[in-house]
Amino acid sequence: MDYQASQQTSAALVAERKAPRATRITRAPGEHILAGSPAVQHAAARGEHWVSEPTAYDAIVLASFGGPNGQEDVLPFLRNVTAGRGIPDDRLEEVAVHYRLNGGSSPINGQNAALRARLESELARRGHNIPVYWGNRNWEPYIWEVVRDAYEDGHRTLLAVPTSAYSGYSSCRQYREDFADALEYAQIPEDMRVDKLREFFDHPGFVVPFIEGLAAVYTQMRERGFAAEEIEVLFTTHSIPNRANELSGPHELGGGLYLRQHEAVRDAIRSAVEEQVGARLSWQMVFQSRSGPPHIPWLEPDINDVIETLPGRGRRAVVVVPIGFVSDHMEVLWDLDNEARATAQQCGLAFARVSTPEEHPAFVAGLADLVEERLEGRPRAQRAHLTEMGPWFDLCPAHSCRNPHLPELRAIGGFIGEGVDA
Repeated sequence: MDYQASQQTSAALVAERKAPRATRITRAPGEHILAGSPAVQHAAARGEHWVSEPTAYDAIVLASFGGPNGQEDVLPFLRNVTAGRGIPDDRLEEVAVHYRLNGGSSPINGQNAALRARLESELARRGHNIPVYWGNRNWEPYIWEVVRDAYEDGHRTLLAVPTSAYSGYSSCRQYREDFADALEYAQIPEDMRVDKLREFFDHPGFVVPFIEGLAAVYTQMRERGFAAEEIEVLFTTHSIPNRANELSGPHELGGGLYLRQHEAVRDAIRSAVEEQVGARLSWQMVFQSRSGPPHIPWLEPDINDVIETLPGRGRRAVVVVPIGFVSDHMEVLWDLDNEARATAQQCGLAFARVSTPEEHPAFVAGLADLVEERLEGRPRAQRAHLTEMGPWFDLCPAHSCRNPHLPELRAIGGFIGEGVDA
């Protein structure tokens, strides 16, 4: 079926909305990376994980998790998020309360729309007239829709830019799968190529806003009269199952990369801020937003449990640094600004949260820098990073960030395990 004829099925696609898992799309003869650009194929043929040849991308796709836009969207959105897990609607309503109380909408959609516009503007300022699209995994505009739109607009070489900084199934591998799903579901011809940007957990554009933010908030706490030993700094991120953390990143590096990358970023922020404020920080690494059956072990300790221990340790103030998040979406606004703040107040603690990088000029500039790495084919040694773990791979090794509950599925942007797309 040619592309134009395939679009006669568009009504059915729109009705079903979220793309199903890809089962038929395969690598073309001689390809090493599914749907990869020539520069990616050349690097993969040499067994390299960094791409050092320039690629003339003609469109960028900002890829995000998605969120509902109104009360009528909440349950369908949560059904998308939990698809395949058999969770009944009454259980979903229990976790929908934070969306319901916010009018049924998530702030992530407006944030991503603004980020899309800022990134496109920054690229244009640098002389790159490349359109930036925005698509979601779990709600409209869906990734498959914007990939289809980009193809119809004449674009053939896309760079996917997920709004997640770290290794892990939902933060990296699943986005790679999302684009394979999109190519198959929207019946995009094989002349479209889609590469993926590297994880940017230790890029200055992501880390520097946290350094500046923590230094400013900590200084404000000291000016309010709190001594250094009375202030606890909590570095927080989204908890995931222990098994998912074990499988994050390539197994050649020992696994557990989700947590190890966060720890590296935490240490980079802490050491920089201690130098700026001239004091040693009292700090802990904590986790938030846990879900799922209680018998399955997840990364701990929980932020609220830790806050409750602080008065007994002589603390009078808590500063929260959400290093796992790009923007002030629902897990930040509800789980931190609502729940964690309430726990601190109940414990008699002053509370402050450092902003996420979303609106910081360095973040958009950093994304543009990362795009330019691939436009130019910038060598690994010339790429910006603030920890010894970076710069991270352009091409994920085989079996990276596997889902412990699923077989390895088709994905772009990385080496593919034996037999996955055979």
